[in-house]
Amino acid sequence: MMAGGDSSVKFLLLHRTCKLVVLLCFLHISVTVFFYVRSLDVRFSFAQNQQHSNISSTQTDRVRDAGFTSGTEPKVVQTTKEEHREERKASEQPEEEKKKKEEVESEKKLEKCPETSPLLVGPLRVEFTSPVNLDQIKDQNPNLRPGGRFRPRDCEALTKVAIIIPFRKREEHLKFWLFYLHPILQRQQLDYGVYVINQDGDQIFNRAKLLNVGYLEALKDYDYECFVFSDVDLIPMDDRNTYKCFSQPRHLSVSMDKFGFRLPYNQYFGGVSSMSKEQYLKINGFPNNYWGWGGEDDDIFNRLSSKGMSISRPSGDVGKCRMIRHDRDKKNDPNPQRFDRIAHTRDTMHKDGINSLSYSVVKTERFDLFTKVTVDVGKP
Repeated sequence: MMAGGDSSVKFLLLHRTCKLVVLLCFLHISVTVFFYVRSLDVRFSFAQNQQHSNISSTQTDRVRDAGFTSGTEPKVVQTTKEEHREERKASEQPEEEKKKKEEVESEKKLEKCPETSPLLVGPLRVEFTSPVNLDQIKDQNPNLRPGGRFRPRDCEALTKVAIIIPFRKREEHLKFWLFYLHPILQRQQLDYGVYVINQDGDQIFNRAKLLNVGYLEALKDYDYECFVFSDVDLIPMDDRNTYKCFSQPRHLSVSMDKFGFRLPYNQYFGGVSSMSKEQYLKINGFPNNYWGWGGEDDDIFNRLSSKGMSISRPSGDVGKCRMIRHDRDKKNDPNPQRFDRIAHTRDTMHKDGINSLSYSVVKTERFDLFTKVTVDVGKP
């Protein structure tokens, strides 16, 4: 009886153990199936999101790259190997070329400079006691381009101006002129170039003929619209005296210290003056036959009057100028024929001027601060 009872107990224990193992196996399988099914859902959801993202990206790219035709449907543009090569070439361009392109683009976007520059300071202190040198002037004007050229960076100048200086053996005076005038002209926001027209040789000086030469030589460089004709020894004392052209020919050196800051006579047109291209051509330029000192200014005044033009001037205060004192140049004695020639301006102006100008260029030199054109203008 005891043996049968032990067997029954063992059987029950074994039976319960088996049931527990089966239950554990079933639980394990259930958990495994649950996580497997869940992983399938995650994968399917991820695949759907990816597909939707790719479709959206493709549609966006097509719209962005499309070249629209006259209809409403976009035209998909495909990049060719040729275009890829062009892009690589563009990316390999030297920095200088990129900078030049940037400068051109910036110039296109510039607004016009104002009629009156906001950079002007008014009356200036002008002295000639301390010597100046060209390196000093160059350092103080870093924005100048070769040949004494300049144009504003932050706006488009209203006019293109060529400054013409008749010259011979006046180097010290030229240094003072460059020292004072370059900063003034830049503050006036002009697109300008400085041309020093140097008479070669030792023949009698011919100021007016050199001015005609300067007009033609400057136009070889740039499409200047305005021409300022200036003696090398005259410095303005107020930067509001703008070196540009007006509706009438402009006399800029109105009040010179040489004349006690007064106009010597109403017809006076000497020193510094400006004319537009049209005004200059209307009078056939300047006379070529005034050799020696004096007379050509009055001849020019007569030419302007005969064509119905009048002289405009700044006020006496704004038009003040200082002259660098010096002895009269050799080979520039007073012209004894000047009074007779002035009396016949109306008869001679149509055959003596820019249409009869003859000269030969000896050399052209482009310095940092100015362009120097040395010319042979012949002799009387």
